[in-house]
Amino acid sequence: MKQLSAAVPRQALHTRKIECTGYQREDGLWEVEGRISDVRTWDQTPIHSARPRPAGEPIHLMSLRLTLDDRFLIVGAEAVTHQAPFVDCDGINDSYTQLVGLRIEAGFSQAVRTRFRGVEGCTHLTELLGPIATTALQLIRPILSRKRIANGEPAPDEGPKPAMLDSCHGWRRGAEPAVIRWGKVGGGD
Repeated sequence: MKQLSAAVPRQALHTRKIECTGYQREDGLWEVEGRISDVRTWDQTPIHSARPRPAGEPIHLMSLRLTLDDRFLIVGAEAVTHQAPFVDCDGINDSYTQLVGLRIEAGFSQAVRTRFRGVEGCTHLTELLGPIATTALQLIRPILSRKRIANGEPAPDEGPKPAMLDSCHGWRRGAEPAVIRWGKVGGGD
């Protein structure tokens, strides 16, 4: 496995973690839960936070859950601020119910930026929506494809221009995975 080059001697000062987990519910819907945290290795004074915060205690700790159907339509959204530097931060959580009715598809990121720009959102919760959306795609698409193939139906990424084709460098037209998956379509036609 390839590795980054050797680092110059350094000291870790700040760690941001983003973790997303996808679930299939008993009622057939899907859920993706994401959590973001920021932890510093030094004590925070009231200049940087509403109260002193010891090293190692999260400055930001927030969760967001989206519930989706098979068409990637958001049917439920819940945000929670477990820990934040300022008392008012959790006052924006309920605004994330505005995600209900949006579909994770082309234009989703722009719709999110429009709804939650500036004081209308939380920088950290909004940032978490990108990895949550990607997790939803990684969760739902392959399972639906397997079900359709098992039922003798075409997979959702088949057709004249499969959705994944040219979506990134690895799935570019003519690249090995595209040619193997779609043959001539992946080969440049």
